[in-house]
Amino acid sequence: MGSVNTINPNVDASVRIFDGFNDFVLQVDSNTYSVVNSFFESIFTEKQAAASLTNTFFRIASQTGVPVLDLLAQVQGQDSITVTTFMAYYLNGLRSPSTLIGVNAVATPNYYTARNVAS
Repeated sequence: MGSVNTINPNVDASVRIFDGFNDFVLQVDSNTYSVVNSFFESIFTEKQAAASLTNTFFRIASQTGVPVLDLLAQVQGQDSITVTTFMAYYLNGLRSPSTLIGVNAVATPNYYTARNVAS
């Protein structure tokens, strides 16, 4: 007899994850969307990247309760690296701590191992 908790082999795990992540519907004013999207298009070279970051920006604004134009005012005049760092900061607040974006744990060297290698 089969188990109820078996995984369907016909469905890819990555599809389930992305479908669950992108299953976010929000209606926004088209003028506000155009302002935010044009800002991202001026910073990033690819239109698809700008559209994706625009959608993510609206998601951050919706889930944090901060108006999107206030968030945009915080990043205007910044370069692409500063903007992506800003977005990673807010996205990390919305994500699980085990899946943080742009965080690299600093490796602490073992003193005794380093001493043996240097000798």
